[in-house]
Amino acid sequence: MKKLYIHIPLLFVMACLLLACSANTENKYSLGELPQAEDLAFDVMPQTDLPNRITFKNSSKVAGVSLWDFGNGTTAKGNEVQTDFPMKGVYTVTMTLYTEGGSTEMSKVVIILDDDYSLLDTPYYRALTGGPDDLDGKTWVFDQYHDGHLGVGPADGTGPDWWSCPAMGKDETSLYTQKFTFIQQGVQLNWENNGYIYTGADGRDALDASITEETPDGDFDIPYVPAQSLHFSLNETEGTLTLSDGAFFGQYQAVSTYKILSLTEHEMYLYCTSGLDNNGWFYRLIPEEENIEPVVNITIKAVPFMDDMESDDSPVVYQPKEMGDTPKTKRGYDNPLPVGINTSSKVYLYEKTDSYYSNLLIPNAGYKYDLTDQNIIKVKVYLPSYNDYTTEGMVAGDWIDNKHLQKKVAVKLQDSSLGDNAWSTQAEISMDNLPTDTWVELTFDFSSYKLRTDFDSIVLQFGGEGHSMPGLFFFDDLTFE
Repeated sequence: MKKLYIHIPLLFVMACLLLACSANTENKYSLGELPQAEDLAFDVMPQTDLPNRITFKNSSKVAGVSLWDFGNGTTAKGNEVQTDFPMKGVYTVTMTLYTEGGSTEMSKVVIILDDDYSLLDTPYYRALTGGPDDLDGKTWVFDQYHDGHLGVGPADGTGPDWWSCPAMGKDETSLYTQKFTFIQQGVQLNWENNGYIYTGADGRDALDASITEETPDGDFDIPYVPAQSLHFSLNETEGTLTLSDGAFFGQYQAVSTYKILSLTEHEMYLYCTSGLDNNGWFYRLIPEEENIEPVVNITIKAVPFMDDMESDDSPVVYQPKEMGDTPKTKRGYDNPLPVGINTSSKVYLYEKTDSYYSNLLIPNAGYKYDLTDQNIIKVKVYLPSYNDYTTEGMVAGDWIDNKHLQKKVAVKLQDSSLGDNAWSTQAEISMDNLPTDTWVELTFDFSSYKLRTDFDSIVLQFGGEGHSMPGLFFFDDLTFE
C-alpha cells in the first residue's frame, strides 16, 4: 500500500497561485503570452444609409485593449469605434490589440467607392475651409497685429505662461509671410511660405540647415520648400488638426498634429507639444482678409516736466529695472558734491548692479510724446572715480564689445506697447567718456525724431549695458522740455 505524504505549506502556496491566475485571467494569455495574429479579428460595418461612415468592432478571441489607425489620419481607442471616410480611395485599417503579454496587430483594406463631402459639412470643417461650396478654400495667417499670436509655456500648462508674443513682435522674421489655405473639396492644403520657415536653434539643428538667416530675436529663417499636394485631416472627436507630409504652421517644432483650442469662423487657436524641447507652443491664426492693422486713436501730448529731487513728491515716476534684489537706487539722496553747477542738497542715487541690463524707466503716463517742439532731455550727472572702470566682467553674449563699466550715460525713448521688445524700435542717444568726480550737464536732443508718435517711455542708463560690472552714479535736475 502506497502512502501519500502532503506538505501543507507547499500545498497552500500552490493553491494561492492557482487562485491568483484564475482570478486575473480568463484565457490562455493569463500567464502573459503574446497574442497570436490568428486569434485577432474585427468586423467592418458600413452604415446602411451612409456607407462612408463605418463602425469597426473588435471580435478577437483574446481580451485586450484595442487601438485603431484608420488610415485616414485619425485614430481611436475601444472595442467598438466609428469613423468617416469622406473621400473615395483605398484605406488600410489597423487594429492593435494590447494584452498583458504584449501587442499584436492586424489590418484590413477598406475600399471607399465614392466621395461623400456631406461628412465634412460640420462646424469645424466650415470654419476651417469656408464649406464645401467654397472651391478656393479659406486662407489663414498669424494674427500679427494683436498680442498673443505666438507663445510658449509648460507642456502640461493651459496657456503661454512663459512668453507671449506682442503685436508685430516677429515682424522681421518669415512668420508673417506664412499662408495656409484649407479647401474642403479633397481636403487640400496649400501652404505659401515665401521660401522660408522660422525656427530656433534646436529646429535649425534638427533640419540640418546649411543656409540660415539669423533674425533680430536670435532665431533663424531657413530656406524651405513645402511638399506638393498637401492635405489635412480633422479629428473632431479628439479635437486635432493634422497636416500631411510633415507640414507645420510656419514655425518648426517637429510636429504636424495640433490640438484645437478654438476654431471659429474668425479665429483658429492651436497648441502643440514641441518635438524639439517638449515645451507647449500656442498659435493664433485668423482669416487673411481680417488681418488688418488696427487704427488706434492715440492721445499725443507735450507735457514738460522737471525734477530737482528736492521735494518728497516726485513729478516723475521712476521704475528701477534689473537693479538687483536690494537696490540702493533711490530719489532724495544727499548730494555727494554740492559745488559747481549743482549745489542742491538732494539728488538721485543710481546703482548699476551686476545685471546685464540695469536701467531706470520712466513709464508710460497714458499718452504718447509729441516731439514736435518738446524733444530735449537735460540732466546733470556725477560719475564717481571710485567705480571700477577697468576690470572686465561677464557679458550677455559675444555681441557685447565693452566688457567693463563705462563712463557713459544713455537716454532712450521707447514704445511700451511692444512689451519686452520695446528696445527694437527705440531711439537712443548716448554720451561716453564723461569726466569723473564733477557735475556735468548733458543735453540729449531728440529733434531728429520729432515725426515719431509711438514713444511713451523714457529709459535712463548709466555705465553701459550687456556686462556684469557694477557701479554707483548720481543725477539731478532732470528735464523734458
